[in-house]
Amino acid sequence: MENKLDKEVKVGICGLGTVGGATLKLLTGENSDEIRRRAGASISVSQVATRTLNHSQVDGIPCVGTDPFAVVNDPSVEVVIETIGGYDPAYQVIKQALSNGKHVITANKALIAERGNELFEVAQKSNVVLAFESSVAGGIPIIKGLREGLAANKINWLAGIINGTGNFILTKMTSDDRQFNDVLEEAQTLGYAEADPTFDIEGIDAAHKLTIMSSIAFGIPLQFDKTYTEGISEITPEDISYADELGYKIKHLGIANRSLSGIEMRVHPTLISKAQLLANVNGVENAVMINGNAVGSTLYSGPGAGGDATASAVVADLIDIARHKIARSESPIYPSLGYQTMYEDAQILNIEDIKTEYYLRIPAMDRVGVMAKISSILQTHGISIEAVIQKEPISEIVPIIILTHLARERNLNLAMNEIESLEEVAGAINRIRVESFEV
Repeated sequence: MENKLDKEVKVGICGLGTVGGATLKLLTGENSDEIRRRAGASISVSQVATRTLNHSQVDGIPCVGTDPFAVVNDPSVEVVIETIGGYDPAYQVIKQALSNGKHVITANKALIAERGNELFEVAQKSNVVLAFESSVAGGIPIIKGLREGLAANKINWLAGIINGTGNFILTKMTSDDRQFNDVLEEAQTLGYAEADPTFDIEGIDAAHKLTIMSSIAFGIPLQFDKTYTEGISEITPEDISYADELGYKIKHLGIANRSLSGIEMRVHPTLISKAQLLANVNGVENAVMINGNAVGSTLYSGPGAGGDATASAVVADLIDIARHKIARSESPIYPSLGYQTMYEDAQILNIEDIKTEYYLRIPAMDRVGVMAKISSILQTHGISIEAVIQKEPISEIVPIIILTHLARERNLNLAMNEIESLEEVAGAINRIRVESFEV
């Protein structure tokens, strides 16, 4: 017998770019029957707002215009999907929709990371949900994994490759022995990097995503301004080669860690053992490893960007909301960040207070005794050496590669300043943090 669904959820989409267009196609295309089956209701797109109108793209949509506020103020629209991007007018659109009592789904990671606290407060007052699975790691269900799948766990740490552009660049530099700028140009040609790639290569995009995951993992407010951020533009093929010789790969990681001292939130290039699963995630793929006290370590990997992958996450949130509306519940599906109370006063550690191991590349003059001086300075600041590689002189410069044991960053900074002031040292030290993740 044919299952006829007489319940309907009406949706409005604001923005028909890469993600919005893919979402509309997913809802109206060949997957529409499967989506109805999983949601338990018919989902109809009744309103669309787009700056650039493509008539073939919106064929069959009852109401199409250029004003997103016409969508959020339409009383028949129950769920608003925001895929405009950026800060304005996206913030006002989401806030107005929530204030009007509509559930909202967004892929806007920057807006959630930087202004999410305000928007979640509006959602709570209006007793609606602001859903954002698609804001982190594209098609990987990492938000649901953290908030629901691992809800029984105390999260100890998480670490991830959460920007495909940066991972593509480092992968190509590693496999092809190429310079950063050369690979960046290729990434732009292929469409993996924007004309202005700053958000990707300087770690800002990854920091937005890490801020969101850290909030869910540790029950803290969103605090993007306290997430340490460092890019990959200073990484060289030489560093990659030396890391390989020591048994490591260089990856651009977002790391969040809970310790007795406080919570770490940091994005930076990182040496990780070649045996680690994260070290073998290549190209534009994303991956996040999460360690919980009950389950241990779990790994989530897949496409971290792209229209179809991100639309998959948008529609997953929509199905959750549709199921909830059919159940006629009086309360939202879940608090938007996944918990009732937050640890408002949790200490977020400054980068100088973290402890990790370090890779140092020191451009030293080819003189007797320079290694002894460097070792003495490190020892004075309580930093012990795990491994050393001393290469053949390049002109009068000898690259000295040092791998340290665990050290506090503040102490290392003091030691680096002293080493760089030595007359035998010919320039700035390149420092990359080293991490080992228990599995």
